[in-house]
Amino acid sequence: MSQTRKKSSSDGETKPRTSFVSKFLRGSKLRSSKMESRNESNDLKTADSQTSDEPQKTATLDTGTPLTSEMEPGCRVERFLQKLGKKAEDACLDLSNCGLTTADVREMVALLPFLPDLETLDLSWNDFVGGTLHSIMEQMHLVSKLKSLRLGSCRLTTDDVRALGAALKALPDLEELTLSWNSKVGGNLPLVLHKFQAGSKIRTLELVDCALTSEDGAFVGQLLPLLPSLEVLDLSMNRNIGGSLNSIAQGLKSASHLKVLKLQSCGLSQKSVKLLDAAFRYLSELRELDLSCNKGLGGGFEDSPAQVATLERLEVLDLHQCSLTAGDVVSLTQVIPLLSSLHELDLSANKEMGSSSENLFSRLRFLPALKSLLINSCALQREAFTALAEASIHLPALEVLNLSWNKCVGGNLKLLLETLKLSTSLQVLRLSSCSLVTEDVALLASVIHTGHLTRLRKLDLSYNDSICDAGWAIFCQNVWLLKELTELDISLRPSTFRDCGQWFRHLLCAVTRLPEITEIGMKRWILPPSLEEELKCLDQDRSSSIHLDHGGCQ
Repeated sequence: MSQTRKKSSSDGETKPRTSFVSKFLRGSKLRSSKMESRNESNDLKTADSQTSDEPQKTATLDTGTPLTSEMEPGCRVERFLQKLGKKAEDACLDLSNCGLTTADVREMVALLPFLPDLETLDLSWNDFVGGTLHSIMEQMHLVSKLKSLRLGSCRLTTDDVRALGAALKALPDLEELTLSWNSKVGGNLPLVLHKFQAGSKIRTLELVDCALTSEDGAFVGQLLPLLPSLEVLDLSMNRNIGGSLNSIAQGLKSASHLKVLKLQSCGLSQKSVKLLDAAFRYLSELRELDLSCNKGLGGGFEDSPAQVATLERLEVLDLHQCSLTAGDVVSLTQVIPLLSSLHELDLSANKEMGSSSENLFSRLRFLPALKSLLINSCALQREAFTALAEASIHLPALEVLNLSWNKCVGGNLKLLLETLKLSTSLQVLRLSSCSLVTEDVALLASVIHTGHLTRLRKLDLSYNDSICDAGWAIFCQNVWLLKELTELDISLRPSTFRDCGQWFRHLLCAVTRLPEITEIGMKRWILPPSLEEELKCLDQDRSSSIHLDHGGCQ
């Protein structure tokens, strides 16, 4: 949980809240100071008579806090966090990915009694938590105010799972539970969640890649009606729950507050689309829907999933790598333009839609709030690309555009000229492996030269081996105008190696004038030895590090 901020009632300025460790430490010092005040008169004579060879018993800091206060619980917590390279946050103990050892776990358990106001405990990505979780769970009653418990990728054992399930009854205010990437959860999910009662406050339940079984999926379906506050449900990468989707879909009808539903790579089928479609009309609050990487979905949208159109607040729709058919595209053409709140649309890696998406792309103009459009690897035909280019003019909020691995873009980038000129929001443009030619990068350089694309941060032109040295020279002479650029990739294909031309000097010059640049991809471009010293000088002159990934020097 990130540290919250509060407003001063007098001037409206914001000030960071003191961390719970600091507040505890300050309280310890205050109590110690008060104790000294009460005993000061009684101990005065004793203090005066103490010999000089015992200064450690009487010496105090300027603040009046005894030197022994470093052993106070507050200091112990603070020192524990510092040892692990972590900082104290308000009501949050974040120990994720810090290489906890068994000894560290024991020390943390010993500190829990001193953290009664703890609201967030994150132990994710620490392998040694597995097998020791029972010792932590036995102390959960001491942190009964806990709202968020994150145990992702901790190598939990079956015994850990059982201990966790028994401890959840001591956490009545729990709102977030993350168990992702723990395979032993699979087949044992009821052992964890059986303590959830009707009216549970849980808002976020993340079970990504937990090896859930079909029985676990059915249990989730039965559990959902008991979780009226649920807002985020992520069951992604559990390939065996597709067979129990009927139960899950029935349970979703009771999840009226759900905002995020992720079922990526869950073994969904054509029938799954119909089951979910029946539940969508109950999910009026849904903001994000991820059905990606379910290749069995192909053809499932052909029967016009009308209820998808009722998701009026949907902001993110991810259907990448779903083997969408031409019939699916026809159906989605009727639905997607009605999702007026849509911010992100991912249709990438659906190669069969390339020749049938012209009408769909032409209607994207009805999505004025669209910020991210990913249609890479869709085998687009020229007609579809032309329709997309014409519609993109009407997408003023577009920030991310990925057209990579669509060969039809090569030689036709001019169709996007008006969009590139009018866009004031575009930050990411990916055109990798688009068969771009010299005229395409010259056009892009011209757009940059005339003062457009000023907000661009990431530009990917990799795997376009047909661009000659003259094209790269024109581009590199103008790229310095993209003052917010952080990443640039002009790498060659894995099978291609080429010597850098004189244009590389223009690129080096541009780098010195790009204040935000941190990453330049130049894989398989071979640099002449004469430029090696210039690269060393560049590294020394730049205050910030630039990673230049190239093919080496001759």
